[in-house]
Amino acid sequence: MANLKNLGIQANHPGAYDGAWRKTRGDLLASENPATGETLGRVRMATAADYDAVVTAAHAAFLRWRELPAPKRGEYVRRIGDRLRARKEELGRLVTLEVGKILQEGLGEIQEAIDIADFATGLSRQLYGLSMHSERPMHAMREQWHPLGAVGIVTAFNFPAAVWAWNSMLALVCGDACVWKPSPKAPLTAIALTNVAREVLEPDGFGALVGLVIGSNEEVGARFFDDERLPLVSFTGSSRVGKLCAARVAGRFGRTILECGGNNAIVLMEDADLDLALPAILFGAVGTAGQRCTSTRRLIVHPRIAARVERQLVHAYGTIPVGDPLAKGTLCGPLIDSAAVEAMQAALASVRQEGGKVIYGGQPLALKGRLSGGHFVKPAIVIAENALPTVQRETFAPILYVMKAKDLDEALAKHNAVPQGLSSAIFTGSVRHAERFLSASGSDCGIANVNIGTSGAEIGGAFGGEKETGGGRESGSDAWKAYMRRQTNTVNWSRELPLAQGIRFG
Repeated sequence: MANLKNLGIQANHPGAYDGAWRKTRGDLLASENPATGETLGRVRMATAADYDAVVTAAHAAFLRWRELPAPKRGEYVRRIGDRLRARKEELGRLVTLEVGKILQEGLGEIQEAIDIADFATGLSRQLYGLSMHSERPMHAMREQWHPLGAVGIVTAFNFPAAVWAWNSMLALVCGDACVWKPSPKAPLTAIALTNVAREVLEPDGFGALVGLVIGSNEEVGARFFDDERLPLVSFTGSSRVGKLCAARVAGRFGRTILECGGNNAIVLMEDADLDLALPAILFGAVGTAGQRCTSTRRLIVHPRIAARVERQLVHAYGTIPVGDPLAKGTLCGPLIDSAAVEAMQAALASVRQEGGKVIYGGQPLALKGRLSGGHFVKPAIVIAENALPTVQRETFAPILYVMKAKDLDEALAKHNAVPQGLSSAIFTGSVRHAERFLSASGSDCGIANVNIGTSGAEIGGAFGGEKETGGGRESGSDAWKAYMRRQTNTVNWSRELPLAQGIRFG
């Protein structure tokens, strides 16, 4: 059990922070350990009034924060990163306890938050604009970037720390405030991270920059979409809700960053190095119990190696330790809750009816002792065609659909023939196949890899996808521009007033 008091989490902890923890009066929300079913702690949820107070405070803090030079803002973010480093072990353990990913992944997620804080600190001195030549004499043109406002951040349970950090660390150095609605399945991690950030910001009166509201979708979540005080909403979740978010935020001329569904595939060409490919497939399909947006869900294999690959996968799956995510050696922890187990069973039943064949696993596991209340399953391998309706949908569970393609053209046609477009990979020794996969006529995903899997992105690159994944970009590269507004400036330092395009007026 994590020491919640060391992380500043009290019994029936308030579910709203606006520069101070509010006395919330909503229902009690229990956080349960998906590996055991035990209650870790409870949170008193926020109400609509709490939401309004948090957003109001965030906007007021933004008006002062935007006046600080960006490198000074970066110094605050650097200190937040240092505090994350100091608490990495206990924060990573809390992630594992609350959402069930194995401890190595829990620690890795906190490291990702640390890394993006480092990245953002450096970025605070690199929010570059442009200098352009004017067509008019004695005129100067430039382009610069200004803070945007308070950013709404809606995150999912599967990455309860990293996605908040991707957004908040960048938003803070860009001069914005943040209002965070975490998943109700991971409220304690959200409180712990808010405590880490507020310890840095609160002494100087900037605590409200990391506003937090833990509440229901009806009471709190839907308000993000319609609130004009939030010029940007970053949403991570299902494509169905992402579509609703996009429409409503656009209806008030707001912006969105959408990170929605993934249906990611690995292509194995005839010359694939299987010593590289098989571990990548295992981590992609089984890591986080198949509950990553970048999880490998489809495997497209050349017919000449298909039988060998299937045999090796079945053997490898049979060696995967499923169980306590805190135990050394465990590779697959639990699904998040009983509904996720039921969704996996429903998907397997559907794909069987459609003609798919389950060749390994899929059944719920009833573990003994303290794990008897956990939501464990045996990862599944299914031989199926890409066009099957169940294969076309994302199921947040460790199901790997395996299919054949006789050449790269057929593999790409199958690869791209799904509604989602997040992550993709090809294993090949051919530079022609690799470059074709990365070309405009290749993978249609936002992430395309060669000889590594679909899962495990680094923070230096922009993260996001196309089609029903939403088109958003977070984390590295120039994703920071989404958190700022662009301004073009023209300065006349002459004593004349020439007009552009040579127009003479009067």
